[in-house]
Amino acid sequence: MNENTPLRDQYHADGDEYGSFAFHPYNVLLMLIIFSLSILFVSLTISFVYSRVQSSVPPIKLPSIFLFNTFILLASSGTMLSAKKAYLSDNTDRYKVALGVTMILSFLFLALQTVGWMELFRQEVFIDSNNSAGYLYLISGLHFAHVIGGIPFLGYFIWQAFTKMQDPVSVLVYFSDPEKRLKLRLLTIYWHFLDILWIYLVLFFFINYLIY
Repeated sequence: MNENTPLRDQYHADGDEYGSFAFHPYNVLLMLIIFSLSILFVSLTISFVYSRVQSSVPPIKLPSIFLFNTFILLASSGTMLSAKKAYLSDNTDRYKVALGVTMILSFLFLALQTVGWMELFRQEVFIDSNNSAGYLYLISGLHFAHVIGGIPFLGYFIWQAFTKMQDPVSVLVYFSDPEKRLKLRLLTIYWHFLDILWIYLVLFFFINYLIY
C-alpha cells in the first residue's frame, strides 16, 4: 500500500472490523433496533385504525405545529449528514458547527412537540378522552422518547469534538479513528430513521383524519 494513502483509507483497505460495516456488531445491533421499532410503530398504527373502526371514534386533527416539526427534524437530519461529510473531509470547524446545530434543532423539536401537546390540551383532547387520543399520545410520546434517547450519544460526539480536537495532532488522531467514524455513521443512520418514522406518523394521522 502506498505510504501516502490516508490513514482512514488504510484501515478500510486492511479489512479491519470497522471497515466491514454490514457485519460489525454495532451495525447489527442498530439494524435490530430499527427493525424492532419499525414493527412496534407499524403495529401501533394498525391497532389505532382497528380501535377507531371498532369504537367509531373520530380521529384527531393534528395541530399544525406537528407539521412544522417535520421540517425541524428534516433539518436536523441534514445537519447530521453535514457533520458526517465534514468528518470525512477533515473539516474541523464545519464538523463542530454541524453537531452543535443538530443538538439545537433536536431540543427545538422536543420543545415544539411539547407545544403541540399543549395545543391538544387547550382543545380538551387528553390521553383518556378516547382511543384515538390515547394512541396519538402514546405513539408521539414514544417517538419523543427515542429522540431523547439519541441526544446523549450526540452530546458525547460534541464533547469529544471540543475536548479532543485542540491542535493539529489531536485533530489528525480524532479524524483517523475508525471506531469514531463507525459510531458517527450509526448515529447518522439512527437520526435519519427517526426522521423517516416521524414523516410516516404525521402522514398516517393526517390521512386518517381525511378519510374519516
